[in-house]
Amino acid sequence: MAAAAAAWVLAACAGNGEGLDANGRPLAPGSGTVPLAADFAAIQANIFTPICSVCHDGGGAPEGLRLDEADSYNLLVGVPSTEVPSLLRVKPGDPVNSYIIQKLQGHAAVGAQMPLGGPYLSQDTIAFIQQWIANGAPPSATAAAAAPFAVTSIVPDGAEPLTEPPQQIMIAFNHDLDVTQIEARAAHIDKLGDAPQSIIEVMPARISVVSANPKALMIWPDRPLSVGRYRVVVGAGSTMGFTDAAGQSMAVGTPTALGESIIGTFEIAAVDAALAAVESAP
Repeated sequence: MAAAAAAWVLAACAGNGEGLDANGRPLAPGSGTVPLAADFAAIQANIFTPICSVCHDGGGAPEGLRLDEADSYNLLVGVPSTEVPSLLRVKPGDPVNSYIIQKLQGHAAVGAQMPLGGPYLSQDTIAFIQQWIANGAPPSATAAAAAPFAVTSIVPDGAEPLTEPPQQIMIAFNHDLDVTQIEARAAHIDKLGDAPQSIIEVMPARISVVSANPKALMIWPDRPLSVGRYRVVVGAGSTMGFTDAAGQSMAVGTPTALGESIIGTFEIAAVDAALAAVESAP
C-alpha cells in the first residue's frame, strides 16, 4: 500500500504539466509575477505556487500540506509538522527550528529533501524564506480587514477524496478570531455510514487557534482516521456563530437538530479508489 501511495503521489505531481517547464521539471524560483523578496506574497508567487503546489495541492497533497495560494499560510505558520510533531512547519522568528527550512535544506530528521526529487532550491533562494520567518512570518498585506467577516477556505474541503488521513482540519477566516469564544467550544468528528446522515462513530477532537495565526481555526482529531466518510461538527450551546476580534459575528456551517454546526464533510479513500477518482475527473 505504501508503495502504491508513493506512486500515486509522484503521478499526481506530474498533473497536467502546470508548474513544469518544457522538460517536465519544476519552474525555477523567481518565475512569479512579483520579484522574489522576504515577504509572504513574493514567496508564494515565486516558490510555493509554481514549484511546491505542483505536488502539494488538493486531496493528494503530501502530509495534507496544501501550498496553493488560498491555504499555504494557514497550514504552515504555527502548525506542527506531521512528520516531526515537536517542530512547527513555520516557527515565527526561528527559521532554524522551522521544519520547512530543514526540509528545503535536506537535513530534516524524516523524509526526503524538498522539492521531491529536485531540482532543489539554492541557498540564496531559501534565504528569502529564512528571512521572512526571522521577521516573524507575517501574512501578506491585504485589505481583508475592511471586508465583511467571512470564511476564506476549509481544508479538507470535500472536493476530492483524500489519499491519507488529515492530521488537522483548518478553517481560515479573513479576520482575526476572538480566541475567548473559541476556548468555550467543543468539536467532534463523525464517521458516517452508508445511509443518509447515519453515524457509525463519534470521535472527540481538539479545537484551537494558534497564537501565530489568529485567522485560522484548527481542529485536531483525537486519533488517526481510517478510510471512510466524515463530517466535522462544532458546537457550544445555542450560539453557533464565530466572532472576530472586533466583535463581528457570523454563522458558519449547517445547523443540526442538536444545536451544533456541521462545518464540512470529507472522504478518505483507499489509494486505488482515489486514483480512479482523479483519472475519471473531467
